Order: sequence, then C-alpha cells, then structure tokens
Amino acid sequence: MNNQIRTYRMAQDYGYQVNPAIPVIGYTETVNNEMCISHSHPRGQLIYATRGVMNVVVGNNIWVVNPLQGLWIPGGIEHQVTFQKDVNYYSVFVDPSVMKGLPEKSFSFDIPMFLKQLVFKIISFGTSGNLTPSQYRIITVFLDELALIEPSATFLPTTNHERLQKVVELIMEDIASKNTIDYYAELSFMSSRTLSRLFVKELGMNFSDWRTRLKLLEAIKRLGEKQSIKEIALDLGYETASAFIFMFKKHLRKTPSNYILEDENEADKLSA
Repeated sequence: MNNQIRTYRMAQDYGYQVNPAIPVIGYTETVNNEMCISHSHPRGQLIYATRGVMNVVVGNNIWVVNPLQGLWIPGGIEHQVTFQKDVNYYSVFVDPSVMKGLPEKSFSFDIPMFLKQLVFKIISFGTSGNLTPSQYRIITVFLDELALIEPSATFLPTTNHERLQKVVELIMEDIASKNTIDYYAELSFMSSRTLSRLFVKELGMNFSDWRTRLKLLEAIKRLGEKQSIKEIALDLGYETASAFIFMFKKHLRKTPSNYILEDENEADKLSA
C-alpha cells in the first residue's frame, strides 16, 4: 500500500475569490493520500466528506473529520488538511460579505442531513456565479443553518510551549503507552505537579483527559480506515476490546460498531 502523502492543489483557488455577487462557492473532488499545506484565505470554509477521513490542523488544535462531521473555518484562519486514503471531499467557501452572524472560531460539528443536502445543492450550482433568485434563496437558508451549528468535542489541543510540546510529542509517538505523568515529568526535568499544571494551563485539560482524547481521535481515524475494533483496541493500549468500547461510548455516546454503522448508512444515503 502506498502511504506517501503528496501535496494537494485545488484546481481553482476558490477561497481567494472575494466577490459579494457570489456569496458561496461549492466544490467537490476525490482526494487520495494528499496534504493541503498550511494556508489561509479570505472566504470562510465548510469542509465535509461523504467517505474517508481528514486530519485538519488549525493553530494548536487537531481535528479528525469523518463522514458524520463537518468542520468550519472562518476566513483568514491558517489551516492544513491531510486527506487519508480515498476521501470524497466537499467544501463550500463563504464570501466575507456574508460572514456576519457566522461562527468566529474554527470547530468540528455533527453535521445534520439537511445541511449536507444544502451543501450538495450549492455544489450543483457550479462556480460561474450566474445565480437565479431561487438559488440565492437556497444560499440564504444555507447561511442560516450554518449560523446554528455547535461544536463537538472531537478535537485535540496541542501547544507551542517548548517543554510541554516535547511531552506531547512523546505521547503521540507511543499512543499505546501506559506511562504515568511521573514518567514524563522525570524525562522533562520537572515535577509531576508542574507538568500537571502545564497540561491544564496550555491544553485546557489534565494529563489523563488529554491522552484519552488522543486515543479517541486515533480510534475515529482507524474506524474510518475500516480497521477492526479488536485491532484498534490493542493498538491503543487497551487490554480488551470491551475496555476500549467502554471508553468510546462514554465520550461519544455510541459504541464503535454503531458509529461505523451510522457512518456507512449516511454515506449510502448520500450516494443513492
């Protein structure tokens, strides 16, 4: 299997086209093992995929976006997107002239079916900008729905703090490790109490919660790659699949199996 990541370049730089006469521009493409390098553009962007998984880095946050979620990025925010394997990628770029009332921060969200259908409808309008009154009304509804989205918890905060960054990198390199905070504190030549305070101050959560969040996002990515639940559980350091399932359900309110099933059912509905 070829896992080499290539640089992704969109056919047209729609995010840079500032034009109030075209309030939104829809775009879709299938992308495979590619990375859209760090960039920003004036238009806001909704990112979604009917199949596949995307890793999105915005500042010190990392999101894993799957077919049950969308990601909102306001205009002018630097971000990087990595497309894992085959991703059926959809995006809507929102002109600065209609950004008032839309979320001012980046976040992932559970994307409702109605908003998905609006995304597909907008993409069907093309990119020429010759919009009919009916199409403008659909765009207005889309913007109204976009203003109502609320963030989900499926993101991982990271940090630029030099000493904490080294600890974070060590944990990410060995995600199955059961090492305690005392172990990482000793490696970093600081007390466990100091390291614990750094996690809360810089990452907004304690050591244990951050590591659990890391495992949860890795699990979501692997589920998107169709790995077995047992394999994922062992790779993430859980002694049994049931322990992994308990953790997953506690945080996402559904089992990994139900999560996969809902993902596949959504994809089948949208491709029908």
